[in-house]
Amino acid sequence: MATLRVDKINKILREHIEQYNRKVGIENIGRVVQVGDGVARIIGLGEIMSGELVEFAEGTRGIALNLESKNVGIVLMGDGLMIQEGSFVKAIGRIAQIPVSEAYLGRVINALAKPIDGRGKIVASESRLIESPAPGIISRRSVYEPLQTGLIAIHSMIPIGRGQRELIIGDRQTGKTAVATDTILNQKGQDVICVYVAIGQRASSLAQVVTTFHEEGAMEYTIVAQAYRQMSLLLRRPPGREAYPGDVFFLHSRLLERAAKLNSLLGEGSMTALTIVETQSGDVSAYIPTNVISITDGQIFLSADLFNAEIRPAINVGISVSRVGSAAQIKAMKQVAGKSKLELAQFADQNQLARGRRLRELLKQSQSNPLPVEEQVATIYTGTRGYLDSLEIEQVKKFLDELRKHLKDTKPQFQEIISSSKTFTEQAETLLKEAIQEQLERFSLPEQT
Repeated sequence: MATLRVDKINKILREHIEQYNRKVGIENIGRVVQVGDGVARIIGLGEIMSGELVEFAEGTRGIALNLESKNVGIVLMGDGLMIQEGSFVKAIGRIAQIPVSEAYLGRVINALAKPIDGRGKIVASESRLIESPAPGIISRRSVYEPLQTGLIAIHSMIPIGRGQRELIIGDRQTGKTAVATDTILNQKGQDVICVYVAIGQRASSLAQVVTTFHEEGAMEYTIVAQAYRQMSLLLRRPPGREAYPGDVFFLHSRLLERAAKLNSLLGEGSMTALTIVETQSGDVSAYIPTNVISITDGQIFLSADLFNAEIRPAINVGISVSRVGSAAQIKAMKQVAGKSKLELAQFADQNQLARGRRLRELLKQSQSNPLPVEEQVATIYTGTRGYLDSLEIEQVKKFLDELRKHLKDTKPQFQEIISSSKTFTEQAETLLKEAIQEQLERFSLPEQT
């Protein structure tokens, strides 16, 4: 039987007592009362700061955006599927910040700078506040150095300089993303780091952009960040104009003010912002477009009509402008491109006048020859979409007569769709386009023979 050694036990107890360190910690704790749609409402967290990070019991993090008298609105930076009502949440004690490192080059990350490309963790020794102060007026200098986009239309007429804020605006599917990605591809070897931010985009669209960057070797100097829209209505913030929150102008301005060209004392570095805004049916007077136009140093307007006319990039030179202007052009470009915008605008006016003459010809109609509304729709569409522009004025009437007959004989579904639904559907437009193309080919054959 083993003997009990009192002195040994006594020694062990003394060592443990000496190593005991009494420490009292205070944590800011709350409890989940509601969670869903990427937002959680928390009671407690009485000393939390606006923009402070919080951590839920199952590991998901969030940012405090709404501080109300009885609860706190948290935006989740994750799916939050395992968060349960009544579970605890802890305030981390610091404002939202992200790690910074050159290791981020070539990676795809989320809004908290966590990698989502399946290539492992990113090692970073330093961090930086997301809401860092923007450079002041004294810290800046005027924009004078061009940012080479590689696009003739932009660099000759709407030049962009390093440190500028330029808006790319247009309807969906007009090539806005293509302008931004082409600009990134052209920065190879230019000592420029590019950050592509996908806000509210489908994962498939983002994957396509990343694949393009990989194929062209652009991921060596590019970071792709997948961000989320702020859901102010879910946080029960009072809606303003067009249901946007009242601070949306402040949100845009404080983001875009970070674009700057620093002075020589600070190294003359620069950050250039190319902001992309989608319009509805070309309406640039809506709330968000007008807000961003007033903040930025110019806009590149992409036209759906030019895009459909196979003019790519579909830049409307008449509406597009760069407030930096020729200061962001090299001398050689100034010498050769000085009159290009004026001459192109005059050319556009001439084309508009020519189309107007054809539209006037389109409206001519002989007496006792009424047209059904289906044929009227087809006739007007043909003129307003520019399909008559290639014809001589004296050919317009003959072409339209033959088109209406061809449409009736070969595409009877067109008239059925218009008469039954009273709507110009996508199917009806497709049928009409096919008929117009076929008629244009038939109409040009006699001339060629």
